[in-house]
Amino acid sequence: MLYVILKIWVGLAAKIFCRKIIINHPDRLKMDGPLLLASNHPNSFLDAILLDILFKNSIWSLARGDVFKKPFYIRLLTKLKILPVYRTSEGVENLDANYKTFDNCKEIFKNKGLVLMFSEGKCVNEWHLRPLKKGTARLAISSWEDGIDVKVLPVGINYSSFTRFGKNIFLNFGNVITKDQINTDNSDGKKNNLFNDLLQQELKQLVFEIPMEDKQLQEQKLLVKNDFILKFILFLPALAGYILHAPLYLPVNSFTKAKAEDSDHHDSVIIALLVFTYPFYLIIIALFTFFFTHSWLSFSIFLFLPFSAWAYTRLKPQLD
Repeated sequence: MLYVILKIWVGLAAKIFCRKIIINHPDRLKMDGPLLLASNHPNSFLDAILLDILFKNSIWSLARGDVFKKPFYIRLLTKLKILPVYRTSEGVENLDANYKTFDNCKEIFKNKGLVLMFSEGKCVNEWHLRPLKKGTARLAISSWEDGIDVKVLPVGINYSSFTRFGKNIFLNFGNVITKDQINTDNSDGKKNNLFNDLLQQELKQLVFEIPMEDKQLQEQKLLVKNDFILKFILFLPALAGYILHAPLYLPVNSFTKAKAEDSDHHDSVIIALLVFTYPFYLIIIALFTFFFTHSWLSFSIFLFLPFSAWAYTRLKPQLD
């Protein structure tokens, strides 16, 4: 229930924090399981949230295991359909727990479910595909060897910015990888390498390759221009959106910078804070307006403020 409620609410909020979502194959969002999504990982937990709200079916995500330390977090994350996967850096003694997670993933596949795995293993804010870890290969091949006909869908996620609220997102899907493309007679090492070669070839076509210092290429690949008429229509609502949301955005932005400015989680943290504090902000503004006007029209703020925020994200600068 918690997962469903959050999927609906965050899906609505995405209309604001995602300025434009461009998808090369929208039909892939309706794919049924068993399906393993093999994605790059440029923007922390925002990557998983994005796919969660866009796909028709629920998605189980694999996240870094060091978050699963206390019983409360384990219960909460499980309700949110998140399972732990451990890296060597998080303790060699925890690696055996990955077998349990893989078994859970196989049960999800048997029930025609979807699992998301970040094949690079680590989040880095950049437009670049890094070398792939072997976790995705091991899960896919192990599932095939257990008779589970899981399909692997390569996913490339590209953001116009890693610091600006209201961003363009380019979501690219590749060709499905199936068990028929892997020679099961090979050794485990060769099978893993062959799988990763296939996945790497697919992801290279889906993930943008843009040096951080190349502003011209960033503009060419990531900028989505507005026409003059839209700018003219939205100017006043956008100005109102900037003014009316400053009391919420500026403190949240300052707090996030103080806590996560030097990490690759900055973007995801600020969006999460805004998504969960925004309903309370709307209620406070509506009640404050009603207190002074004594008019039920004050509650139209629940429509106007989100619209003004949407308008502002359409006209604000897109690139860093």
